[in-house]
Amino acid sequence: MKTRVQTVDIAVIGSGPAGQKAAVQAAKAGKKVVICEQTREVGGACVHQGTIPSKALRERAMERYRAGQRFAEFKSARNLYQGGVAELIGEMTHIIKAHDQYMSAQLTRNGIDILHGRASFEDSHTLRVRHTDGSVTIVRSDYVVIATGSRPRTPDNVGIDHENIYDSDSILSLAYLPQTLLVLGGGVIACEYASVFALLGVQVTLIDRYPRPLGFLDADLTSRFLEYFEKHGGVFIGEADVQSVQWDGVSQVESRFRDGSVLRTDKALCALGRISQLDGLRIENSGVKVNDRQLIDVNEAGRTNVPHVYAAGDVVGPPSLASASMEQGRRVACDILGVDPGRFSEYIPTGIYAVPELASVGLTEVQARQRVPGSVVGRANFREIARGQIAQSQEGMLKLVVGPDRTVLGIHTVGSFATELVHIGQMGLLTGAKIDVFIENVFNFPTYAESYRVAALDAAGALALAAESSDGEAVA
Repeated sequence: MKTRVQTVDIAVIGSGPAGQKAAVQAAKAGKKVVICEQTREVGGACVHQGTIPSKALRERAMERYRAGQRFAEFKSARNLYQGGVAELIGEMTHIIKAHDQYMSAQLTRNGIDILHGRASFEDSHTLRVRHTDGSVTIVRSDYVVIATGSRPRTPDNVGIDHENIYDSDSILSLAYLPQTLLVLGGGVIACEYASVFALLGVQVTLIDRYPRPLGFLDADLTSRFLEYFEKHGGVFIGEADVQSVQWDGVSQVESRFRDGSVLRTDKALCALGRISQLDGLRIENSGVKVNDRQLIDVNEAGRTNVPHVYAAGDVVGPPSLASASMEQGRRVACDILGVDPGRFSEYIPTGIYAVPELASVGLTEVQARQRVPGSVVGRANFREIARGQIAQSQEGMLKLVVGPDRTVLGIHTVGSFATELVHIGQMGLLTGAKIDVFIENVFNFPTYAESYRVAALDAAGALALAAESSDGEAVA
């Protein structure tokens, strides 16, 4: 088979959020860049299996739910829809294709060569890219960026077959909506899918080994999520010790627990996290060290233990967010170029596209009370906000965590547009804002954004009460 040799300045392995941003940043600075992508499309799992299609499923589910609310005969989303998930997503195939074409055009426009094939290290400066037709391209590069992303974790005791028991990459291939669904896991992916399928009328059982799902979030947000999930027929089972999840060979998935109990459902989704995708990379030939969690250790610039080899995105571990991966990719390119990328912010927001949406940035209430004595919280419930009343979206809330000097320490919100709303508070954190900036300024009315003023006033009241209490104690 034909073998050709290509020499470049930078070789990027993977075209997901991290790889794409690293490649574009370097190419704009005049570097000769090649991207090695093993699939036919660019964009990685973010575009084709994860972020975009899963959020599209949520949007379609919400559309049907809202439509149902407008009709008196509505009982559940199932009354309006009986088709498969692929049909529910509808035009997403076209949207994904359009997004793929846009990204391909962007890469090409910047002079970036895209090699479709499986890349592996020959040595730390050389990659072998095997294409689907059997031909090979040898890429010699001054720098290499590893941005190969992640894949679903598949525990040995869960019989994933992608027909009855799915993982987070294959769940969108469901041929039809099942009557009952087991979701294993209590993290972001598990809760997003569990809440969306519950909204569609599926009887969902969410199971996790921890007592509460989304345990890293502020407790108020988790409580609101569980209330809404259970309101739509979902069941959460915490501290569950799962022995096995297997297809019974006939009609159902059988989940056995170590206490002897058995749960039977039509389908199951295993969403127990993701692991780095390093298979077939022959990373040992590069000299790059992989830690015991199968992640690549890097410094703040994304550099590995091999100075000219970098890594970004899911392969380096948390926060494993598309937004953070993009920034990591940009910073890698900046380091290679010798350009100051600016300070990497500690305030990276978390956005969870469950039903309802959840978003968080900064310290939780518990963290603040531990680290900054005298901290208080202020809340604004959406049922008290005109916009929430108008939109019939009253389950939401915005919560500010505030230090005794009135400085904003954390923002936590749940409900409609939570993943957008959190960015207002993020800007406050970045500038060290005090709650007075939200109290003294005018917000459009009616908007969800005015929740900041209501929550800030609530926090100011809590600080005043705390001051009165401490004065009383001093007098006594």
